[in-house]
Amino acid sequence: MSIATTMEDRAAEFAQRYDAVRQQVARVIVGHEEIVHGVLTCLFVNGHCLLEGVPGLGKTLLVRTLAKALDLQFSRIQFTPDLMPADILGTNMVMETSTGRRAFEFQRGPIFTQICLADEVNRATPKTQSAMLETMQEGCVTAFGRRYELAQPFLVMATQNPIEQEGTYPLPEAQLDRFFFKLLVGYSDRRQLATVLERTTRSETIEPAKVMDGPEIRRWQALVREAILAPHVQDYIVRLVLSTHPEGEFALPATNQYVRWGASPRAAQALALAAKVRALLDGRYNVSFEDVRRVWLPALRHRLVLNFEAQAEGIQPDKVLLELLEKVTEKAEG
Repeated sequence: MSIATTMEDRAAEFAQRYDAVRQQVARVIVGHEEIVHGVLTCLFVNGHCLLEGVPGLGKTLLVRTLAKALDLQFSRIQFTPDLMPADILGTNMVMETSTGRRAFEFQRGPIFTQICLADEVNRATPKTQSAMLETMQEGCVTAFGRRYELAQPFLVMATQNPIEQEGTYPLPEAQLDRFFFKLLVGYSDRRQLATVLERTTRSETIEPAKVMDGPEIRRWQALVREAILAPHVQDYIVRLVLSTHPEGEFALPATNQYVRWGASPRAAQALALAAKVRALLDGRYNVSFEDVRRVWLPALRHRLVLNFEAQAEGIQPDKVLLELLEKVTEKAEG
């Protein structure tokens, strides 16, 4: 068997197993196909996901359902203004040993899991939000002079409400940048809402089956990184990210007019990895321009800091990003 055939077979197997997880999630979650794709992309690139939407759209249910379809440890943290860092990471407790002596012992917090649902993450204070930074970036916790590694794979799935401002604390840019995707959860349409009522107002309860475990997820995460990113596609990603930097060499008029701070190198990494997932799902082992375009918004919308003019005019990051994508693509394909 040739190497190319082996690569194609591995891509086909990945797409099949990806679809198995998606089907189990779809047994509970009605519609929101792109949101489910985004969450699963984060899973298979070992990235974290921020879900934003008004209450009652199924954000928490989606994360819970994904956890049930995977044979992984799961914990939920309800973020509130009085939540402290120790409530997330853990703390030292005085414990009595077998010899009757007392000693400090570190009691691990709910962050020591594999899928962590950070519910309404913007309700906690900045001090508590910052406690998540090390775990999200390095997969470990440093407490009382000791470093504790978290089990892998490790994913934070956070939810936040965009319309309620009282009693909330906007996530700092440093933490937003550590989320691989920011997904905007919208309303269901007429058909989807009817299906939701049929599934949730009757006596039977639908539960997803466990179809994948941690070692298999790690195997697919490694496969994603093996997908080929050709030099011209890599340069396309680089120019896209550089186009978000105001007054930079590749800045566009919309950038200089509306953007205060552009995207970091993590944005380029997110674009490359997410595009590789899209390519594999399409049965290809190499990334195309279209793969990059399909993941542009969720990978970048939370990494732009707009200036006062954009805020005054009600300009949203997605509008600026779509204009940049159009202009850079015209130059790349021209």
